[in-house]
Amino acid sequence: MILYLLAYLGGVLTIVSPCILPVIPFVLARADRPFLRNGLPMLIGMSLAFAVVATLASVAGGWVVSANQYGRGAALVLLALFGLTLVFPELADRLMRPLVAIGARMSQSASEPGEDSLVAPFVLGIATGFLWAPCAGPVLGLILTGAALQGANAGTALLLLVYAAGAATSLALALLVGGRVFAAMKRSIGAGEWIRRGVGVAVLAAVIAISLGLDTGFLTNLSVGSTTSLEQALLDRLHPNTKTAMTDTSMQAKPGGENASDMLMVEDLDPKLAGAQEWLNSPPLTFEALKGKVVLVDFWTYSCINCLRSIPYVRAWAEKYRDRGLVVIGVHAPEFAFERNVANVKNAVSTLKISYPVAIDNDYKIWRSFENQYWPAHYFIDANGKVRHHHYGEGEYAESERVIQTLLAEAGNKNVPSDIVAVKASGAEAAVSDGAEVKSPETYVGYDRSENFVSPGGVAKDESHVYAAGEPQLNDWSLTGNWTVGPERAQLNAPDGGIVYRFHARDLHLVLGPATEGASIRFRITIDGKPPGAAHGIDADAEGNGMVTTQRLYQLVRAPDTVADHTFEIRFLDPGVQAYAFTFG
Repeated sequence: MILYLLAYLGGVLTIVSPCILPVIPFVLARADRPFLRNGLPMLIGMSLAFAVVATLASVAGGWVVSANQYGRGAALVLLALFGLTLVFPELADRLMRPLVAIGARMSQSASEPGEDSLVAPFVLGIATGFLWAPCAGPVLGLILTGAALQGANAGTALLLLVYAAGAATSLALALLVGGRVFAAMKRSIGAGEWIRRGVGVAVLAAVIAISLGLDTGFLTNLSVGSTTSLEQALLDRLHPNTKTAMTDTSMQAKPGGENASDMLMVEDLDPKLAGAQEWLNSPPLTFEALKGKVVLVDFWTYSCINCLRSIPYVRAWAEKYRDRGLVVIGVHAPEFAFERNVANVKNAVSTLKISYPVAIDNDYKIWRSFENQYWPAHYFIDANGKVRHHHYGEGEYAESERVIQTLLAEAGNKNVPSDIVAVKASGAEAAVSDGAEVKSPETYVGYDRSENFVSPGGVAKDESHVYAAGEPQLNDWSLTGNWTVGPERAQLNAPDGGIVYRFHARDLHLVLGPATEGASIRFRITIDGKPPGAAHGIDADAEGNGMVTTQRLYQLVRAPDTVADHTFEIRFLDPGVQAYAFTFG
């Protein structure tokens, strides 16, 4: 909400920019005319021009950044240029001179005496928009920078709309109040210019820090730390989102048998595959081009334990039914900032041996077209392109495979196998133990969604703080050492810090990553104060030693014996680790 308020206020204050001043006299010249025939068409024209300029800037910037190999450098160049234009207004004037000249000519033309149609104020509004958009100030610049880094999305569009509303408000006020507002604006220009220059210096400092590798995660973290978190918060209010494995009960009768097709009703969805940032293992696909094929769409993200445990079945189905008319599409929709990094997803796809097409849905466009709410989620689409069944979470794999067999037979395939795949997965992909034995829930470390945190004094948000261990009961946890806790993760600032968790499950996983790309961070785990021995996971040895080298889910505990309550502790021997979430199995 604060960001939207700032966007609105930034739009209101846009009118004090020097390059707006040349057009204000033309605006005020019409202040004595009816608002509906003059003021309103002018504001509509201005908003339209701004929307075109801002959209082109956003799309062009997003295209540049999405060029994988050179995107980071291009983003830094764009940010540096933006910072320089804020520090040196004359540079901005020089760069934008052609656009300003167009606006000035249109303004002069629209202000000719005797012109009383709706066209003249509309053209004047377009001219105002051309003059306004290039010099709208740091707030708009930051919005467009965020759009370039993360792509166009609902949050960015809403911020631009709020910004435009602010600017329209200030111009409407100018129309209503007239010359007194214009004089006040002139007096405020000096302070406004110093604010612009201060923001420009801050942007240039950030560019230098990133170029020197002082924070290689900055661009990725920014991509979800600004408008996307607000966007997702709005979505969560309408459709609460969770990664908890669920069992879909919308279809009471199990598919299978001679009437199975009748039980697979067409669902009220019109999904699209458009909007992916990139496709892996395939050129871009569309449902129109896949008509005649049965399609399974699997929404997943690579640090989600529920997704990892379902992938062996999805892989097996893709292989078994590939030559019988099934197309499997994985849609990777990130939860954490680092999962937006396409290189990270490519490594995960390779490690998980996924050979079917994967769409990188960083902007959640495919996700929203399905009205999806969960990881993992499986949607089964018939040969006519209609969604016939869905399943959320893990489990019911045999029933899901029966759906595939039914839809393939319905499409005319006469040689559909009737057996069910037998999957034997290992490591983090291994099936969960008896559900009754898993009594620990997914637990987030960042303060936005954390629960049961028992370090004395609670969380010090977004600041360096030395934490001590509490006395955890089941599912309580603590930090120890010097950490900075942010909305989605905690980062260790000094060596010998750790996390303590009291859990009840066979498996314990922790999503971790280094703050600096390429760094290696040593850790040691204990269970009830002792090395794990045979209970160690695949990412730790029997003595409890391991290494964080990349951003992913780490399996730290796999108990070979009867599951019971245990106190887990991980201590990091080096600083710079980022911890995101615990999951259990």
